[in-house]
Amino acid sequence: MSDLGYKAEGGVLTLQVKGHIDSANAPALEEEINKVREAQPAESIVIDCADLEYISSAGLRIILRLKKACPDIKIINVSGDVYEILETTGFTEMMEVHKASRQISVEGCEVIGQGANGKVYRIDRDTIVKVYLDPNSLDDINRERELARTAFVLGVPTAIPFDVVKVEGGGYGSVFELLDAKSLAKLLLAGEKTVDEVAQISIDLLKIIHSTEVKPGSVPDMKQTALGWADFLKDYLEPQYYEKLHALVEAVPEDFHMMHGDYHLKNVMVQNGEALLIDMDTLCCGHPVFELASMFNAYCGFSELDPSVIKAFLGIEREQGLQIWDKSLKLYLGTEDAERIKEVAEKAQIIGYTRLMRRRIRRNGLNEEEGKREIACYKKHLEDLIPRTETLVF
Repeated sequence: MSDLGYKAEGGVLTLQVKGHIDSANAPALEEEINKVREAQPAESIVIDCADLEYISSAGLRIILRLKKACPDIKIINVSGDVYEILETTGFTEMMEVHKASRQISVEGCEVIGQGANGKVYRIDRDTIVKVYLDPNSLDDINRERELARTAFVLGVPTAIPFDVVKVEGGGYGSVFELLDAKSLAKLLLAGEKTVDEVAQISIDLLKIIHSTEVKPGSVPDMKQTALGWADFLKDYLEPQYYEKLHALVEAVPEDFHMMHGDYHLKNVMVQNGEALLIDMDTLCCGHPVFELASMFNAYCGFSELDPSVIKAFLGIEREQGLQIWDKSLKLYLGTEDAERIKEVAEKAQIIGYTRLMRRRIRRNGLNEEEGKREIACYKKHLEDLIPRTETLVF
């Protein structure tokens, strides 16, 4: 027995099929579908199989005829059993087919990572899940899965998501297998690694990432993002500072080497002695000054006026963050030369403070006393650094 429900919205007709579709009821179902399509013309068709238990070859032929009539068609919320039928018969190669997401709870689970778009929880010994903050995040999840595959194929050690789940309370998450893996932040906090050791592991992995070239256009260009940050400040900086800031970012050469984009101790996991990169939604390409800028913010910039910020974010004290930033620069540049380290640090700080100032303004900072204080601090840094910097390249 099969029932049909439907809804039409924005040129998309969603057909909700239920129960069993076989030779006995397929003709009647197809007739009903055709009546709905005639009454609700649509450019795209979505077949929602959330309540579909079985489909025979007679039902599959209905889908084929639908695709011929409306090429823009996809199938969603498919159970494991129905997906196996669609995969075996080649339907997963002919059209978009999306499995139904199982539901999980992260209540009481340990938070092992956090980024701009979500939190990473350990749900058991073997697996972790990244839960996206945006409840309508399926497109973001699929994008991150593709970015993670891109990095993995190019030889960057990273965890690959193997499942998409619904999370109790709303939203979606990506599940990764990371058996007994611990973040560098947790290893440092537990006393299993020293500051020097976590910095060394972090930079060894970062050099692998930065030595990897990507195909132009395959990942976002961080320079364009940074130009957007700079342009946002046009109305908040004096013209001479804004114009030079824009010129400095504009002059950074195109670079197709991979960057993580949000690189810090919670986004590097260690499993069986191997460092693995997680939280791949910020994967991009560009000159390393942009990566160092995000690292400066994680270890120093965000907590400059409030040391408790780094404790809440990475679980470490501000002094440890400053030590990690200093050690990371020395290892990355391969030098103990204080002048060289200061030079590169200041280049990264220009991008870092640009991002921080923009971020605070966008978060209603100009209408709050604390926000005004933060914005003034970042602005002062930029007004100090920009005049004495002639290039962001190193």
